Amino acid sequence: MHIHFIQHEAFEAPGAYLHWAEKRQHQVTFSHVYRQDHLPKEIDSIDFLIVMGGPQSPDSSQTEYHYFDAKSEIALIRQCIIAGKAVVGVCLGAQLIGKALAAPYAHSPEKEIGVFPITLTTEGMNDINIAHFGNKLQVGHWHNDMPGLTDESKILAHSAGCPRQIVRYANLVYGFQCHMEFTPEVVSLLIDSETDLPLQSRTHQFVQSADEIQGYDYEEMNSKLHVFLDLLESAYVETLIKPASACS
Repeated sequence: MHIHFIQHEAFEAPGAYLHWAEKRQHQVTFSHVYRQDHLPKEIDSIDFLIVMGGPQSPDSSQTEYHYFDAKSEIALIRQCIIAGKAVVGVCLGAQLIGKALAAPYAHSPEKEIGVFPITLTTEGMNDINIAHFGNKLQVGHWHNDMPGLTDESKILAHSAGCPRQIVRYANLVYGFQCHMEFTPEVVSLLIDSETDLPLQSRTHQFVQSADEIQGYDYEEMNSKLHVFLDLLESAYVETLIKPASACS
């Protein structure tokens, strides 16, 4: 399996997503756009595209972030979806998936930073790739916005502060507004990048202090994320096998 990551900032690291890919001994490549890496020129060799978060929005211009070309990323995501690749977006990545499918992102009712529970919807509990999360699961958050919805998409999980935490856009395409990839190393990078976190934690209902965020044990959410990725990989492999079976 070839896993390609799009990473927008050094502090928006892939964490448990990368740990999964390395443990499974998959081929891993990156577009570190904050280093002005190019996006892939072709997608034939890519099996799994994972688009990480960032402080940008899908509408951010290259005047604001000279290294962030939203239109090119959206085109690449659309190309991968049409080609039947597995695609997962995290935070900004989820919003870019929505835009690739003509669904504009929206502002979340609440800013969320820290660890708070998500609740699976009926659709979520019936989704074979995430049902193992259980009715409620503590996950990471670091956002102001949320992904857009298409007519075909299904909301699989919500939180008290955000009604769109996990969205399934297609059988192999998922958007996670939440951050199940958080590790102690990742949250340290994010905390260092959030200069006014102490003020935000005093003024926002769903913003925790640095000590609360750094003191959390992220292993359970990481483990459940890895199971999700295993299941999505299996679903993708099945799409590759079925055409061959039909010809035999």
